[in-house]
Amino acid sequence: QVQLVESGGGLVQPGGSLRLSCAASGIIFGRYAMGWYRQAPGKQRELVATITSGGMTNYVDSVKGRFTISRDNAKNTVYLQMDSLKTEDTAVYYCNAKFRYGDYWGQGTQVTVSS
Repeated sequence: QVQLVESGGGLVQPGGSLRLSCAASGIIFGRYAMGWYRQAPGKQRELVATITSGGMTNYVDSVKGRFTISRDNAKNTVYLQMDSLKTEDTAVYYCNAKFRYGDYWGQGTQVTVSS
């Protein structure tokens, strides 16, 4: 059974930092492209960042220079380091794993940026 479990969300002031983690089980983690998506209230889910099995990364323009995605294949975990957070980063953040016909999602973790 595939499980993706996110953690690290919370309440932070503008300009602050958070690090999200996503621990995967039930998959051969190193084969999967991993991603972080987010969904704000009343908006569609959007891609935030992805990292391929080979470590290549991609970011949505709004987070470039502020967020960093990374992976530790030994720990079956993908991370999202979020710095210089803005109020518009407030959303539920979801972890995603993709490989061939496999496409899995975590339950999400809430990130709230507010003073």
